[in-house]
Amino acid sequence: GRDCELSCASFGRIMRPDDANIAGNVHGGTILKMIEEAGAIISTRHCNSQAGEPCVAALARVERTDFLSPMCIGEVANVSAEITYTSRHSVEVQVNVMSENILTGAKKLTNKATLWYVPLSLKNVNKVLEVPPIQYARKEQEDEGKKRYEEQKLDRLETKQRNGDVILPVINPEPQTVGYSQSSLIHLVGPSDCTLLGFVHGGVTMKLMDEVAGIVAARHCKTNIVTASVDAINFHEKIKKGCVITVSGRMTFTSNKSMEIEVFVDADPFVDEPRERYRAVSAFFTYVSLSKEGKPLPVPQLLTETEDEKRRFEEGKGRYLQTKAKRQAQMQQAAQ
Repeated sequence: GRDCELSCASFGRIMRPDDANIAGNVHGGTILKMIEEAGAIISTRHCNSQAGEPCVAALARVERTDFLSPMCIGEVANVSAEITYTSRHSVEVQVNVMSENILTGAKKLTNKATLWYVPLSLKNVNKVLEVPPIQYARKEQEDEGKKRYEEQKLDRLETKQRNGDVILPVINPEPQTVGYSQSSLIHLVGPSDCTLLGFVHGGVTMKLMDEVAGIVAARHCKTNIVTASVDAINFHEKIKKGCVITVSGRMTFTSNKSMEIEVFVDADPFVDEPRERYRAVSAFFTYVSLSKEGKPLPVPQLLTETEDEKRRFEEGKGRYLQTKAKRQAQMQQAAQ
């Protein structure tokens, strides 16, 4: 009982019109924000469970997350989170989201996500504290968690190395080109966006990223679009209150039924900071196009013009095929 109180959390809330797009499907960003809130609550609670310096858990990374079925206005999103692994300085949280139709009682799993948090001291935000260990039911759980921990650490390093890219405006772009659908959004970080430490909540950033990716997808195919999945989201650096953030998105790849969109968040320290603009977050979002009946529609082919666009298209294709192969292997395993 007491252990689960610390390492589990769940809450639900009804989906309202301002959570959804014009077709009544809830934005992926709204769900991501709820997932992050649940993760932040239990990891902060766990990291303060032993006597020591008070701290707040900050989001470092979200692993790939799939949106298994769209959620609609009027349904209740039930979010449950559990701590599944702790290293010396980080916490792994696994979150499930169920949609519940309160009229029929029908429930569906809409999301499974894995998030990594790091505890930062309330007295000194640059100080990462130690995480109290959790009790594992089986020895294998710890070994499996350690493996996931090493993998995401490696992946974070790789992402950081290819992160110098910027998105520049294109004059009079042709339809279906990268320049035609690329979009950006500028946001001043206020107190309501921030944690107790005065840094942006990871969930707030992800919601803005999903908004931009959604605009890119809608511009490209001019239909109802929904978030299908998000590749790992890496939080490279904290974003302070008073920063101006630019969230930019561009299409990198299209298959017959899906679009991959790369999204960056760059931060400009505005108030009393001599610091230059820096890259804070990066991720790839995948969207699908839906008919009025909610059936998948074919996606217009992305027209690539420059060498860089062609290279990014091939890289996106590689990620797409890798995910497809993984999914087929899982389905075969499940069938056996």
